[in-house]
Amino acid sequence: MRGHWRTLAIVVLIALAVLAPLGQGNYIIYVLTSWLVFSIAAMGLNLTLGYAGQISLAQASFMAIGAYVTALLTLAGWHWILAMPLGLIACFVVGLLLGYPALRVKGHFLAFVTLAFNTLVFLVMRNEDWLTGGTYGLVGMLRPDFGLFSTMKQLHFYYFTLAVTILAALAMWGIVRSPWGRAFKALRENPIRAESLGVDTRRITLLAFAIGSTYGGLAGSLVTPLVQFIEPGSFGLAHSLRILLMVVVGGAGYFFGPFLGAGVVILLPEVLRFTEGYYLIIYSALVIVMLVFVPSGLIGVWGRVREKLWPGRQMRADMSEGARLK
Repeated sequence: MRGHWRTLAIVVLIALAVLAPLGQGNYIIYVLTSWLVFSIAAMGLNLTLGYAGQISLAQASFMAIGAYVTALLTLAGWHWILAMPLGLIACFVVGLLLGYPALRVKGHFLAFVTLAFNTLVFLVMRNEDWLTGGTYGLVGMLRPDFGLFSTMKQLHFYYFTLAVTILAALAMWGIVRSPWGRAFKALRENPIRAESLGVDTRRITLLAFAIGSTYGGLAGSLVTPLVQFIEPGSFGLAHSLRILLMVVVGGAGYFFGPFLGAGVVILLPEVLRFTEGYYLIIYSALVIVMLVFVPSGLIGVWGRVREKLWPGRQMRADMSEGARLK
């Protein structure tokens, strides 16, 4: 029964996503598209942080790598559908390399390593103007044209991004429900116990970074045709912190957490625009209150409500895990 309700909820959410931009202006459609793009980036960080328990402050840098690789190739005449996979491969390889420090350092030390990497990527983008355009950035990237379906119009590009987001979510659903997903969770809960049970923690740690980074690259490859202009300031540390906020607000370790968190971070400020100069104060206060009283994120609120309304039979934690693994 629970599985049927989950399926129904997913269908309703997709239907709402399809209907949301209808009748809206270009700016609202742009904001909704940005929500989808950042949901993909947050999905990747949620895998690295929420499922595998590895702290990363470099997700925006992988968006930058995906964006710049895609932009340079499309400006050279490549179609987006051919340029995008090369951006993802670059992010996978670099994410794999970034994962190696995670084998030696943990916690806030790992956060500093990833923060330094984000700063390094930013400096390369700003200073190597022969390749990246420097502070002037790159401009003029065309949106993909698939013959019968062109994404030049804002509404068409929204539906294109929605299709990519659904495919990315399905791939992530398969990953977290696979043996890899269980290994990621074991790594998060207790690395020593996971290794004693036969989990190759080195390989799983590297995979967590590589796959999460690839999702960041996919988000970056969508930013390129969305805004048709990229520059280093779009991928600074502030944006990595913003993506981290999406994961935490939505609920780290929950599959739908990134979508909800990205909705709060991207859409809530637009909803509060009517308050004029006070909207940032209200937005910040709401986020602080939520993090104080619901540290497990907005998804955790539903978990608490469900436990209050429909208390389930108590079960030993190890028995519960065994039941799920069967």
